[in-house]
Amino acid sequence: MNKTVKHIVILIIAIIAINLLSSKLFKRFDLTADKRYTLSASATEIIKDLDSPIVIDVFLEGEDFPSEFRRLQKETKQLLEEFATINNHIVFNFLNPLENESTRERNIQQLTQRGLTPMQLSVQENGKATQAVIFPWALASYNEQTVIIPLVKNKIGASQQELVSNSVQHLEYAFADGFSKLINPKRRKIAILKGNDQLQDKYIANFVKKLGEYYYIAPFTLDSVATNPQNTLNAIKDFDLIISAKPTEAFTEDEKFVLDQFTMNGGKSLWLIDAVVMEKDSLYNNTGKNYAVSRELNLTDFFFKYGVRINPYMVSTLYSAPITLAMGEGSQSQFQHLKWPYSPLANTNSNHPIVNNLNLVKFDFANPIDTLKNSLKKTILLETAPLTKLEGTPREVSLSLVRQEQNPQSFNKGNQNLAVLIEGEFQSVYSNRIPPFKIQKALIKSVPTKMIVIADGDVIKNDVIRNVPQELGFDRWTGQTYGNKEFLLNAVNYLLDDNGLINIRSKEIAMAFLNQQKIASEKTKLQLINILLPLVLLLVFGFIFNYFRKKKYAS
Repeated sequence: MNKTVKHIVILIIAIIAINLLSSKLFKRFDLTADKRYTLSASATEIIKDLDSPIVIDVFLEGEDFPSEFRRLQKETKQLLEEFATINNHIVFNFLNPLENESTRERNIQQLTQRGLTPMQLSVQENGKATQAVIFPWALASYNEQTVIIPLVKNKIGASQQELVSNSVQHLEYAFADGFSKLINPKRRKIAILKGNDQLQDKYIANFVKKLGEYYYIAPFTLDSVATNPQNTLNAIKDFDLIISAKPTEAFTEDEKFVLDQFTMNGGKSLWLIDAVVMEKDSLYNNTGKNYAVSRELNLTDFFFKYGVRINPYMVSTLYSAPITLAMGEGSQSQFQHLKWPYSPLANTNSNHPIVNNLNLVKFDFANPIDTLKNSLKKTILLETAPLTKLEGTPREVSLSLVRQEQNPQSFNKGNQNLAVLIEGEFQSVYSNRIPPFKIQKALIKSVPTKMIVIADGDVIKNDVIRNVPQELGFDRWTGQTYGNKEFLLNAVNYLLDDNGLINIRSKEIAMAFLNQQKIASEKTKLQLINILLPLVLLLVFGFIFNYFRKKKYAS
């Protein structure tokens, strides 16, 4: 008896010891091939020293979700659990704002006013089609600050399964980006170049507002170069990045030298350049046409030295965004979406973090970019579809083109580069030339730095209605949202990213979904297999077992 009691006491002590040890030693193993449940080093770095709670309210909750979005819900929960294992100050709740009928409409209104727009889905399960409304958003709060985190990654033409697959792949970046905005103070400074007749503030307001969530933003003019070039150079060197959004006035040699030396000192830059003078608004006149001519910005040698050349051709392609025109006369006129080859839709097969899993980017009267051989690394970020042709200038452009049938055989110029990333140690444009003025410590070779050149200024241009800037990339006529804002934000983040956060976007996650149509059509067959097959197997096992048992004991 004493021996039994002794064994029981030892067993209890062993169980308690094991529990205490397991609470101290905790280890999770990710056995998935794509390591989907392993957080990247940069995401871990953001939250590892967090010393006060980040509270996350996830609105991805409900009973009538389609199966694909239940998958997104599950993946979101598992990802947040991974964040919580790194730091227990990550606290999350899943809420259903539509659960209570009495507060449903008020909740929808309040969330929509905060920018959390609902999403309507077509649910096709069990052979029936229904509609469901969800809020694919999360709110993360930290020290009285709140950021909105999108859980759905839209892509034009994507099915619901593709939408969820894209969204799951984007989740880690979305949450890491949100946490970074809450925890990390702004450090980088961006200069928006003025003085060369760039886009007015109201036409870049939407993107600049978004940038302001991450960086300090300030306008910068090069006008003082003419009187005090050294002070201008010293002032611009205080910035980490310059953005020149669609300059239309030529740069002087003095201005180019300052910009060149900014690059030599490690400054990053984002250029949005139009090599052809043509605006869509200029076609909305009595004749419906205008002339496109080349634009001289005195930057050809500047970009040539860095390894790219923007050609003064207009890119025309069959894979493009439509133009919306009023067709008919008087009260009988109706708005129609018509084919317009001068608005290329661009993407790429690259998995570079700037463009990986990116929606289509809309251009207007874009120009092709050639890459030239030198020591710098060049990455094509965006290009047209293969069915493309190049149209030289001067050329008449007319809205009557929408009524003409296009011959696909004439679109034979293949993919055209529209955005290029340049990285490495740049050689100065003035390395073998006499500079326009003398400065202290002029450099002929840069430290490692980066530059992005986009051959269209309208990529950054938002619509303005009644003097109010609209969402960049949103087409109010078709209801489509293009990837312009995300592309530009990724570009800036990549140019300035020093913690590798943008590289999370390169993570590839393979998702497998059930075929709902097959499930509906073969429902009875699948039910029979799942119910009858185990019973049949059990009967067979019982028969065999009894057979051998009788045979054994019969002898």
